[in-house]
Amino acid sequence: MASQTRAASSSLAGRLWQAPTLLLCLAALFWSGNFVLGRALNGTASPFFLAFWRWVVALAVLLPFAWPHLRRDGPVLRAHPGRLLLLALLGVASFSVLVYQGLRSTTAINGLLLQSVIPVAILLCAFLLFGERPGARQMLGVAFSIAGVAAIACHGSLEDLLRLSLHPGDLWVLGAVLSYAVYSTCLRLRPRLHPLSFLTASIALSLPPLALGYALEGSHPMPAPGALLALGYLAVFPSLLAYLFFNRGVELIGAARAGQFIHLMPLFGSGLAVLFLGERLQLFHAAGLALIGGGIALSMSRSRGAAPGGGRSRDLPARKNPG
Repeated sequence: MASQTRAASSSLAGRLWQAPTLLLCLAALFWSGNFVLGRALNGTASPFFLAFWRWVVALAVLLPFAWPHLRRDGPVLRAHPGRLLLLALLGVASFSVLVYQGLRSTTAINGLLLQSVIPVAILLCAFLLFGERPGARQMLGVAFSIAGVAAIACHGSLEDLLRLSLHPGDLWVLGAVLSYAVYSTCLRLRPRLHPLSFLTASIALSLPPLALGYALEGSHPMPAPGALLALGYLAVFPSLLAYLFFNRGVELIGAARAGQFIHLMPLFGSGLAVLFLGERLQLFHAAGLALIGGGIALSMSRSRGAAPGGGRSRDLPARKNPG
């Protein structure tokens, strides 16, 4: 009976590993949960507490699996400390703290919808940092997405927009969007490493600045048991499983097609926020999402003919979770 159970579990895991749609949907769901929990814990745990301990636990879980790859990639890691530190600061440390800080004063729905502009923000960063000129459709997409962000950040208030009176929590989240966009654009500078080596190095290099911020926060009362359970979710599901599932999805169907599943986050996250946090969808949410979605569609139009590349996981772009 035990052998049959193990065989069934192995078969189920094998089928899951060959199902890109399911893997990518699960990744988007796990990342959405990060925003909902970050909002739920805003009065219980500080941003640096959540960011620091989330990645400490994730590193402890990841290290045994990554160790063989780290040993093999050791010379490359030692040869590029500056690049790896830059990417760690942008993609792990800054992004995590800014998101959790923003969720202290904005809703999970707002945070999730603002994340939808990341693809267009990447387009802008690629132009500003590396001179990649977008086409006319891409520029129009940028305009649509900026309008959508403005609608959400100003909560649909034309008066707030004219006065440039944005809500503080949304500004923090927009800072996280910018940090992740710069990180994604700078991934071209990443040394050739196994994905587990890169993820482990990124987490490890992000911990010292997170520890410093955590120490500077002052007193740290013990969070409630529910917060500790939530921290376990943050460490395992959006930090590790979502990353592995997304990378496998890229391997199976290519980066361009897999990246579109990130746009499921507002859908999943809004449902979770309504269900667990009692948040309400507003008309300006729908208007902002429609504008951002139109901007993304225009911005992605040039890549429709791209072939879904496969390749070994070692050669895949190491895209970490936007959450």
